[in-house]
Amino acid sequence: MSQVVIVGSANVDQVFRVQRIPAPGETVLSHGASTARGGKGQNQAVAAARAGAPTAIIAAVGADAFGALTREGLGADGIDTALLRTVAGQTGTALIAVDVSGENTIIVDPGANGLLSNLTADDRRVIAAAAVLVLQLEVPLATVIEAVETAAASSTTVLLNAAPIRDLPDTLLAGLDILVVNEHEAAHLRASRPNVELCTLVPVVVVTLGAEGALLQRRGEPDVRVAAPSVAAVDATGAGDTFCGAFATAIAEGQELERALRFAVVAASLSVEREGAVPSIPARGAIDSRLAAEGDVATTR
Repeated sequence: MSQVVIVGSANVDQVFRVQRIPAPGETVLSHGASTARGGKGQNQAVAAARAGAPTAIIAAVGADAFGALTREGLGADGIDTALLRTVAGQTGTALIAVDVSGENTIIVDPGANGLLSNLTADDRRVIAAAAVLVLQLEVPLATVIEAVETAAASSTTVLLNAAPIRDLPDTLLAGLDILVVNEHEAAHLRASRPNVELCTLVPVVVVTLGAEGALLQRRGEPDVRVAAPSVAAVDATGAGDTFCGAFATAIAEGQELERALRFAVVAASLSVEREGAVPSIPARGAIDSRLAAEGDVATTR
C-alpha cells in the first residue's frame, strides 16, 4: 500500500547551461546540454520515494521514447507505476535554461499531461487508501478537483503545491489540508482575496523561501520559520518539488509539522548542490546525515 500518492505531471526535461538567462530577443550560447526526467508530479514522486515513502503516481505519458524513459525511470526508483497511463500524443517536455548562479527559466509543453482526466475506480481506490495525496497544477484543474474530492471522502491528507500558479476556487482550497506555495504564488492567491489570510482558507500553509528556508502558517498559531542550511547552489531546478515530496513523506510518517518542515528544507537544500531535477533529488540517508550534521536547522517564531 502506497503511503504517498502523486496525481500530476510527468515530463522529460531538456536542460541548457548558459552564462546568463537570455533577455527577450537575445540569443545566448549554451555551454552544455542534457536530457533527464522531470515534471512536477514525477519530481515529487521521486522525492517522496527517495525520502522513504512507498509511493504511487497517477500520471500520463505518450507512446514515445520519452514515455518509455519515464516509465523505466519511475520503476527504477521503486515507484508504483500501475496507474501511469499511456495516451495519444507526446510525453510532456520542458525546456530549461540554467545560469551560472543556479537560477533557471522553464518553458513547458504539457503534451500527455493535458490528457490526464476522468479518474478511474482504481485511481480513486489508491487515493482513498493513501496517507497523503500530493497534487500540483500541471494537469487539468478538473482532475485536481476530482482527486481532492476523492481524498476528502477518506482520511487521506491532501497537499496541493499550487504551481504553476493560476486562479483557484475557494471550494478547492477548502478541500485541502496543506497548501505549499512560493512567495510569488502566495501573492497571486492573496491578490484575488484582499484582506483574507490564506490560512483562513487552508488549515496549514507553507511558503517556501528559496535560500531563506520556509515559513509555516497555521490557523490561530504563531508563524514558524525554518532557515535553510548554507550551500553552494549549482542548479535550483526541482528544489521546490524536492521540498514537497520530502514534506509529504515526513507527514505520512507522522512527523509533527515543524520537524517535517526542517526535513523538507534540508532535502531541498541538498538538491540545489547538483544539476538537474530528478538527478539531484537526495536519498533518505543523505537527508538524515545532513540533518544530523546541522543539528537542527534554525527555527524562529
